[in-house]
Amino acid sequence: MGKDRGGPTGVVVVDKPKGKTSHDVVAMMRKRLSTRRVGHAGTLDPMATGVLVIMVGEATKLGPYLTADDKRYEAEVTFGRGTDSLDADGEVVAEAPLPEWWAAEGETRLRAALEAETSRAEQKPPALSAIKVKGKSAHKRVRAGETVDLPPRPVAVRKLGLHGIDGDRARINVDVAKGYYVRSLARDLGEALALPSHLTALRRTASGTFLLDEALAPEMVTEERLVPLAQAAARALPTRRLTAVGVAHAQCGGPMRDGDFEEIGPEGASAWLGPDGRLIAIGTHTQDGAAQVLRGFREPEEG
Repeated sequence: MGKDRGGPTGVVVVDKPKGKTSHDVVAMMRKRLSTRRVGHAGTLDPMATGVLVIMVGEATKLGPYLTADDKRYEAEVTFGRGTDSLDADGEVVAEAPLPEWWAAEGETRLRAALEAETSRAEQKPPALSAIKVKGKSAHKRVRAGETVDLPPRPVAVRKLGLHGIDGDRARINVDVAKGYYVRSLARDLGEALALPSHLTALRRTASGTFLLDEALAPEMVTEERLVPLAQAAARALPTRRLTAVGVAHAQCGGPMRDGDFEEIGPEGASAWLGPDGRLIAIGTHTQDGAAQVLRGFREPEEG
């Protein structure tokens, strides 16, 4: 694990505890690692647990790429009660007994609703969310008595699977792109079945290539447990190798020239590594072969 000039740098996967906000975990990491340069790649609600990718030091520059990764969850949805927040932390706003068909047809109807959900291209976010409305979080506006109607947002569903039903609760595996709200899934499944519903439990099992198996409890995080900067970048992006001359050009912000790369690379964003394997920059290649630096990184000192 290397250190940049301002302190520790790298990425670590934290198993977020229930009842803590993502910001709470960031604050804990700042204290444990003695640095202010800490961020996370994808918010988890206080009720949720599981994979929270924490970026430290120079790794905070990887935020746009790590945040864009797909996410996987294990979710539990309860039918027969709806809440204002769409999850178990909210106030109950609707109740209804399970219909007579639930025992015999509930699984079949729920599977059909999940199948329909996989084709969703837009999703209406929860009103109680961190989405900004004129510079202020939607949930703060709602709590202040304002009416907030958030427009649908583009989403992509990779896969949904029913793991099982126990009474009024269904366990669902969720594999989705960035920006998808599992609380909204709980709401929409209830609407499809004409039942009030809400999210009872949520556990994120993966964020991109970062998995629950490697997650640490917050109190177990140390500098030595950080994934090095170059390794973290290579888990989020394709990589390209720079020549020694290419390193100098990239560190100056370009322009990049013939001979700056050891091989022809893919189009789009990639992590540019020096001959020694250190991350020098995130850059992009266009169809005509031109290369451009998007974000530079300070070379870490081995410590």
